[in-house]
Order: sequence, then structure tokens, then C-alpha cells
Amino acid sequence: MKGTVVIVGLGLIGGSLGLAIRREHPDATIIGYDRNEKEMRLAKAMDVITKESISLKEDVKKADMILLCTPVTQTERLIAEMSTWVISPQAIISDVGSTKKRIMQEANAFSRKGLSFIGGHPMAGSHKSGVSAAKAILFENAFYLLTPEPSVDKEAVDTLKAWLSGTKAKFLIVEPSAHDEITGMVSHFPHIVASSLVHQVKKYHQQQPLVSSLAAGGFRDLSRIASSDPTMWRDITMHNLDVLRELLIQWQEEMSHVVELLDEQNSEAIYNYFEEAKQFRDNMPILHKGAIPSFYDLFVDVPDYPGVISEITGLLAREAISIVNIRIMETREDIYGVLSISFQTEEDRRRGEACITTKTPYEVFIV
Repeated sequence: MKGTVVIVGLGLIGGSLGLAIRREHPDATIIGYDRNEKEMRLAKAMDVITKESISLKEDVKKADMILLCTPVTQTERLIAEMSTWVISPQAIISDVGSTKKRIMQEANAFSRKGLSFIGGHPMAGSHKSGVSAAKAILFENAFYLLTPEPSVDKEAVDTLKAWLSGTKAKFLIVEPSAHDEITGMVSHFPHIVASSLVHQVKKYHQQQPLVSSLAAGGFRDLSRIASSDPTMWRDITMHNLDVLRELLIQWQEEMSHVVELLDEQNSEAIYNYFEEAKQFRDNMPILHKGAIPSFYDLFVDVPDYPGVISEITGLLAREAISIVNIRIMETREDIYGVLSISFQTEEDRRRGEACITTKTPYEVFIV
């Protein structure tokens, strides 16, 4: 497709969308805008965009598609401001926010002017941030939720999907309120739980400092998302207050039930509680990308001698298998490896596992 795309916000998501659009539509003009001029220059140097925006207000006049890739609170302000600007009636406007109900209410300002606004949420991310972490493959096989305004016709939705076809994502259309309930359950609520776990350990750390050193294995994996950007999560939480309040009340009821099981000392009931959770989780399609960024980790049991890490990374490099993180596990709980390697995709992890298994004597584990 030919045309002009304006991307507002050149972070991980905006940058990755730019790369995906460029890959599929090399003849398109992609104008990027970010309040941080260094990010704009970096995006241009990385070929994420074809042009840096000089005047966003002027650039949107000629846009065929406008992508608002900013935090949800900032997106609200942008919509309010841009709805007073001159925008082509043929332009499609979308966002990437993790909440949709308030965004769609604000976007009524566009529909009153006859403009097409289609809410969007690509359910993929990374532990890294900024345009330097952008990848064209970030959204592959991820769910990309769309919440079009009722006044938007199917042709506009199809056009948006065509522009975003380079993401290789799976598009689903949902109601804004349903979107916020679903993502509240599988993304926003888990973040609060993860943060509360860290707070509990922080309090216990005052009595027993060793706890922070031993918080490995399961605790590390459960609490990892608590390291995400607090400003972003403050805004997401404020946008989804009603859903999160109800989920937390239900969580308190669930924990009260667990306390009852402990008080009763009913070993059979406690076993059933764990067994039902295991069975349900084992049947979930968790290998698909979801609302919480996935970490495809591989654990390798290696001997402690100089050069062993470079030996393994060298093997992966020769097979052109990219890794995003590598660390030595100083404390091992339920994990038999000492070297932890993180990959961008499940396919990369499978290739890495095959490479290390066939070319070294080391044992490899996935947990």
C-alpha cells in the first residue's frame, strides 16, 4: 500500500509498528513524532520511520492513517487536542492503549466530525522499552484487539488491518467494556498481585534480610512484571478502576477461602485446590502471546569453568539464534540449571534448545 502514516509516540510499540508497516509496505511514507527529539532521530536512523515530524498538526492533514502510540492518559489528551485539528475525512485513526472504554468515550469527538477512530491494543510487549528495543516481529502471532466506533464501517476496519498486516498479528474485534474486563483479569490485575507480593517480601525483609537473596525460582517469575514502568501502570489502573476494584474484591474472597482450607487442615481439599488450578492452567493456550509479555527462558546446567558462557553464546550466534538476556542463577529453586538464557520467541527457544542439546554435553531444561 502507498500512502502516509503518522505515528505519534516512538517507543517500543510505536517503533515496532513502524518497522512492521515498513516491512509490508515499503512504498509508504511513515512520519514519526515524539516529544523526545533524540527518540525521533534514533527512529529515523533505525529506518523505523522515513521522516521526522516537524509539525504534527500539519502532518496529520495529509495522513491516511494516524497511530497514537502513547500512554493512555496522554492519548486522552491527544485525542481532545487533535479533534480540533484539520484531518482528512479518509484518514483512519487508531491507538494502542491497554484500556479502551475511556479512550473510546473521548474518541467520540472524532466521530462527531465524521472521522474514523478504531481503538486498538496489540497484546505484546517486552521487558525492554524505547525505540531502540523495537522489533518488526514483536507482534507475530499475538492477539491485536480492535474496538471500532459504532459509526465506523467494515471497509475502514479492513483498511486498518491491511496497513497492519506486517505485524502478522491475530486481529479480534471486541466491545470496549469487554476489552477492559478481559485485560483487567489477565494483565492489569496480575500486575497488582505481583506488586503486592513484592511489597509483602519487602516488609518481611526488615525481619529477615536473607529473604531477598533467596527469592529466586517461582517468586522471581511471579513477581517479574512488578518491574514494569510505574507511571504507565498508574495510568492503566486509573483507567480501569471499576474492573480492578471488583477483581480485587473477588481475590480477597478467594484468599479467604484458602485461609479456611488452612484452618480446617483438610489435606484432601488443599490437594484438590492445587489440582484444579493445575488442570485448568495445563489446558490453557499459554504458548500464544498474551497481554503480559512472554519470556522464553532456557536453563542450562553448565560446569563452573572459564569460557563456558562464551562457548554457548558462540554456538547460538553461529546458528543465528538471537538472545535478549543471559544471566547466571546464583540461587536455584526447582530449577536444575545455572545458566538462564532468554529468547525473543518460542521458535528461537526451540532452536536454542536443539543447538545446545546436540552440540554440547550439557543438560537443558524448560520450566
